[in-house]
Amino acid sequence: QVQLVESGGGLVQAGGSLRLSCAASGTFFRINTMGWYRQAPGKQRELVATITNGGSTNYADPVKGRFTISRDNTKTAWYLQMDNLKPEDTAVYYCNAEAFRSRYDSLTNFQYTYWGQGTQVTASS
Repeated sequence: QVQLVESGGGLVQAGGSLRLSCAASGTFFRINTMGWYRQAPGKQRELVATITNGGSTNYADPVKGRFTISRDNTKTAWYLQMDNLKPEDTAVYYCNAEAFRSRYDSLTNFQYTYWGQGTQVTASS
């Protein structure tokens, strides 16, 4: 099992910055993809950014050029640097992990999906 704990949300004025952190713990073979998603009131959860175990990144169009995803060398913690925040970025942000629990899972390419508890990000106009 993988437990994800997020931190770093808060309230900022539009144009400000926040940095979210996600730390993974528990027993697993490898986290393959680390990501951030968000859900605004009345909307579906949407992808924000992902980074793979190998370091490849992917961003949703609305955040390109403003948000940066990164991970540490242990590949069990990852971050989302959010600059030039806009009111439309206001949402609950969730960290996400796609992981192999065991070596057997890696051989069969069976991944498990894990979510953090969510952290509120509010950018006021």
